[in-house]
Amino acid sequence: MSAATMRAVQVVEAGRPFVVTELPVPEPGPGQVRVRVRACGVCGGENIARLGLLGVRLPRVPGHEIAGEVDAVGPGVTAWQPGDRAGIGWHGGSCFVCDHCRQGDFTNCADGKIVGVSYDGGYAEYAVAPQDALARIPDTVPFEEAGPLMCAGITTFNSLRNSGARPGETVAVHGIGGLGHLAVQFAASMGFRTVAINRGRGKEDVSRQLGADEYIDSDEGSAGEALNKLGGASAVVSTVGHSPSQADLVQGLRPNGRLIVIATGQQPLEISPELLVFGRRSVTGWYSGHAKDSEEAMAFAALKGVRPLVETHPLADAENTFQNMGKARYRAVLVP
Repeated sequence: MSAATMRAVQVVEAGRPFVVTELPVPEPGPGQVRVRVRACGVCGGENIARLGLLGVRLPRVPGHEIAGEVDAVGPGVTAWQPGDRAGIGWHGGSCFVCDHCRQGDFTNCADGKIVGVSYDGGYAEYAVAPQDALARIPDTVPFEEAGPLMCAGITTFNSLRNSGARPGETVAVHGIGGLGHLAVQFAASMGFRTVAINRGRGKEDVSRQLGADEYIDSDEGSAGEALNKLGGASAVVSTVGHSPSQADLVQGLRPNGRLIVIATGQQPLEISPELLVFGRRSVTGWYSGHAKDSEEAMAFAALKGVRPLVETHPLADAENTFQNMGKARYRAVLVP
């Protein structure tokens, strides 16, 4: 392989397996930064490119949990220089001129880019992104751990710090997997009484090791009722895209409590309006965040020792790793 090419994994045809290939190393244009990818987390969000959704143009290199080092910068780049440790997450850049951006709500930019969908992502040795899409990685966070913090980490951290719950109050995490095992750590580190909810008792020990104060086995009956018996939660973060289970959790909210959905199912949420009216409970969603949010999530993780539990795999095994990511304990990471 020459110095001008790189190994990469592409979606070539919608609905078909990933293809390992060789591509030209991309050159950063004005306002862009090139990152030498050291690790890229594997996420279900790759299905957008894989299935040809949201108008993605194929072929496309997927991957939006990128961690590495700045390798080159394009004209006009002021915030980055070669050698900087940087991550690139789901939110791949903002327009800065739409109404949302002008209000500082960059995540909801009307022309916001998605890494690995709007342009090539991190299933490769190099990736190029706008300079505003990059987040600084603390020196104490290894690249293979930083990758998952760019998606699963920022989403759980951001949803919890915007939940309205105060330190000492009860917060529940529904689902102890790739998202949930980070949410438990963040919740405990933020000072919440943390309740882990999962099917079966198989993850009770690890949940408590990660910081959970209480554990509810949803196979033993209504998790919402069990949560209510514990005094109710000020917030529940649901990382399981199963609508009936999410709806059940509303009865476990204290008055003014909030169910925060960060994983979606295909069924509508069937919730009694009385639970919302009496007690002023609410149901809301949370969607990722921008690069500064990622930076703050990683800084908090470094400060408090929050770490994703990862399994690393070579880039060439991307297809098999993606197919088996649900079996990972708890985040799969590709290492070019």
